[in-house]
Amino acid sequence: MIDDIKKDAESRMKKSLESLHANFNKIRTGRAHSSILDSVTVDYYGSPVPINQVASINVEDARTLTVVPWEQNMVPKIEKAIISSDLGLNPASAGNVIRVPMPMLTEETRKGYIKQARSEAEHARVAVRNVRRDANGDIKALLKEKEITEDEQHQGEEAIQKLTDKYIAEIDKTLESKEHDLLQV
Repeated sequence: MIDDIKKDAESRMKKSLESLHANFNKIRTGRAHSSILDSVTVDYYGSPVPINQVASINVEDARTLTVVPWEQNMVPKIEKAIISSDLGLNPASAGNVIRVPMPMLTEETRKGYIKQARSEAEHARVAVRNVRRDANGDIKALLKEKEITEDEQHQGEEAIQKLTDKYIAEIDKTLESKEHDLLQV
């Protein structure tokens, strides 16, 4: 039973880490990366659709993305969606190709992005700690039901704590890497 609780806790902690990676991909670093546009949705025949489902997104060079819609009539809609997103990007279309240049990051915007990254990392840490709390609560419930001994409870809680420490360290390492990317000029 403790193994089931541990497996469930690990899968939930892993999902928190994956969510952090997804959130970090939305934070610009000044370099072009196709995942920057993942959060942008475009109106496609009346329903909002992620931009990567109506166009191909490629990295042209270190500072430019190219977006090639699969349908010619989607060019203005995609441009409008990119402009209206909160990413601060200004696309330019040439025929059926939309070029999205990445503006240089100022010191002020870098600090803002670092603050945002730290906030996202803290949310991930809190999520991991909440998983630990839930798992420990489940273990205590097993002890209360007299399904496990106190020794098994302590071993289970130690295993959950080791998992928590592992994922918190992984979050810190990911944050450090993102900060390094943001500080590079």
